[in-house]
Amino acid sequence: MDDSRSRQLRENAPLYAVSAILALAFAALAAFGAVDRPVAPLVPSTISAPLDALPASAEDEGTILSTLPAEDARTRNAAAPFADIDPVAARPFVFRGSSADRVRARNCLALAAMAEAGAGEADQRAVMQVILNRVRHPAFAGTVCGVVFQGSERPTGCQFTFTCDGSLARSYSETLWRAARQRAEEALGGYVHARVGTATHYHADYVYPAWSGELDKIAAVGPHLFFRWRGWWGSSAAMSARYTGGEPDPLRLRKAAQEVDRPVDLLLPRLADQGTAVRTITASRGAVSEETPIEAADAPDVSPGVLAPGVHFVLVARGDSPQTLVERARALCPGDAYCQVYGWDEAAAIPAELPLTGEARRALRFSFLPARNGNAEAIYFDCRIFASPPVGACLPRARP
Repeated sequence: MDDSRSRQLRENAPLYAVSAILALAFAALAAFGAVDRPVAPLVPSTISAPLDALPASAEDEGTILSTLPAEDARTRNAAAPFADIDPVAARPFVFRGSSADRVRARNCLALAAMAEAGAGEADQRAVMQVILNRVRHPAFAGTVCGVVFQGSERPTGCQFTFTCDGSLARSYSETLWRAARQRAEEALGGYVHARVGTATHYHADYVYPAWSGELDKIAAVGPHLFFRWRGWWGSSAAMSARYTGGEPDPLRLRKAAQEVDRPVDLLLPRLADQGTAVRTITASRGAVSEETPIEAADAPDVSPGVLAPGVHFVLVARGDSPQTLVERARALCPGDAYCQVYGWDEAAAIPAELPLTGEARRALRFSFLPARNGNAEAIYFDCRIFASPPVGACLPRARP
């Protein structure tokens, strides 16, 4: 009996050895928690970097400021290559919130798209995608309106230029609002503008912020260039925050942003560079309610598709091309509605209302009245600032 058992053990020794080795291997895996659950993927070391230490973080005080003049910025941007990566489309946005949240999110998304990108469909959708990418990224506010107005409570900390450069005073036609709101609804409903991938930043090609070279440039849409953080924080996996609603009141955010005392000389857009007004004075209509588009309080009663009549106050500078100023002014005054453009070279001189005071008239540097009712264009420059302009005439000196 003992000889039989000994012979059996000797014959099966290789099998017993293999079994023992496998048992030890599984025991080791179990000790490390690797049995019955997937091994966690390795995460690049960039995830350990503090969010507020990343370039162009939500706490950055100078995110929107350009370090170069417009033409130099265009040259620098054109020379910078796109990152050697294929942008991965963001996941569809999933809206979870109340009907009031939906209205607020839609209006904030539509306003930002119009103010930042104009009327172009692709341009607006690209801006909306960046905003929704930010909503789901832990580096930014967790609501649509919170992202749009983030930093606007600080003198130089706004994340989107229009919330601190005076553009909140602009108004938009109902036609523009209708189109932008429809695109916003589609974005909130899951539409993905894949072209900009997981971009969380962008800037116009005529500006060059300090952070531009520190992020991956991944797309261009219209005049805007789109960027994402390098490493894990720029990946779709980093967009892990779950949207749950709770949208703040955009009217209060707007009011708070407009009450901030800012170094306006650094922030306000120049007409020659951006073609936008610092302030637009239009007729007033009605009170604003929660269901009313954010800009409706400043919009006059006009038919859909007709731009609102208004007077545009703009910022100009010595050295701006007079012809460029005239072209930009014409773009501000299309159609047949009454329109006029007044320009100053100091932000502090730009008045808050009409009529112009004597002081505002003495500081005036540019005036444009489009051709209307058979009358020719009226174009005037302060020839002390714009010597011998090739178009228009010299402004008469205002009496003291």
